[in-house]
Amino acid sequence: MVKNDFRQKYLGSYLGIAWAFIQPTITVLIFWFVFQVGFKSQPVNNVPFILWLVAGIFPWFFFADALANATNAIIENSFLVKKILFRIGFLPLIKIISALIVHLFFILFMFILFWLYGYHFEFIWLQLFYYLGAMIVLLLGLSYVTSSIVVFFRDMGQFVAMILQFGFWLTPIFWKLDMVPQEYQWLIKLNPLYYIVEGYRDSMIHHVWFWERPILTLYFWVVVVGMLVVGFRTFKKLQIHFADVL
Repeated sequence: MVKNDFRQKYLGSYLGIAWAFIQPTITVLIFWFVFQVGFKSQPVNNVPFILWLVAGIFPWFFFADALANATNAIIENSFLVKKILFRIGFLPLIKIISALIVHLFFILFMFILFWLYGYHFEFIWLQLFYYLGAMIVLLLGLSYVTSSIVVFFRDMGQFVAMILQFGFWLTPIFWKLDMVPQEYQWLIKLNPLYYIVEGYRDSMIHHVWFWERPILTLYFWVVVVGMLVVGFRTFKKLQIHFADVL
């Protein structure tokens, strides 16, 4: 089903599934040209701007794509919802794994990019997969809430898209946390995606292990576990009505 979902997204286009990799690549090149060439962005902590950028924007691409698609997972597969023997709880997960395939490609691309800039592989780079796993768990909890609510409230999809737009600029992807006054930085850290984005950069650039940020790690997992509980309960309570509404 993941393989089929991956193909269906680009069915009918000449380049097919290549668009899954072309679109994010073009987006990164545009941002790089605007900020690096146009605004003459300087290296961040002695790291080339493009490396600092991809370490933050690649996890966001995965999160936004997975959540947006998982939100509509139930509606898009309404014919399966009516089949009593099918476990519809798998539908949001299928969308997340489909987006994960593209993200794994960009992780490899990021490793190669760092290597081309003269950074040799270090063991701490593999910590990136811990943050990837943490993001998948977060996505699972969120998608169970959004995908179950959107069946009854179709505007939920638009709300998710709008929140993702705000979240993109409120998450320190193009800017550093130091730009925010000290007394307000805690508000930015409340965003779970701050932990993920900074975690990718900690792995690739700063070389900081996740246990060296105990308070932030504890806060993140408390939020994630809470979201999972809410997500599972919401999905379980509403799924018995999916077939009737659809």
